[in-house]
Amino acid sequence: MDLIGDLAAIRYPLPPPGSVTPADLYFDACEQAERLRAEEAERLEAASDGLDADPLLLALEDAKARKAAADAEIRRLLAYGREFHGTRPYRLESLAQASGMTVSGIRTAYGDDEITEVAREVHREPNRRTAKSPTKEAHDG
Repeated sequence: MDLIGDLAAIRYPLPPPGSVTPADLYFDACEQAERLRAEEAERLEAASDGLDADPLLLALEDAKARKAAADAEIRRLLAYGREFHGTRPYRLESLAQASGMTVSGIRTAYGDDEITEVAREVHREPNRRTAKSPTKEAHDG
């Protein structure tokens, strides 16, 4: 059993035959997955040796961190779609379907922190906030 190799294979699976378009890029996709596996195995080996930690637990912690980052990105994208997208924000139903959330979940998925982050990144104030913008409050204070 090669624990680190197995973990790298789980993290970077080979594409199933017929899943790559155009089909002549299938072998390139497999080579890329193999390179990523080798890099992941090297990273896990170094981290587990350096920290004297279990590679599976390290891989799980890494996956958890990526999941948290993806969740934060989704919240920022939802804030952008509802608060920064011109005079016609994206419909709740469309955002719910694209994000895998419910309509009511979209309404509560993001808040002032995400709106402030998006405003900072896109360099403009939200379009449709009925309350005073959190970034304006920071500038007015």
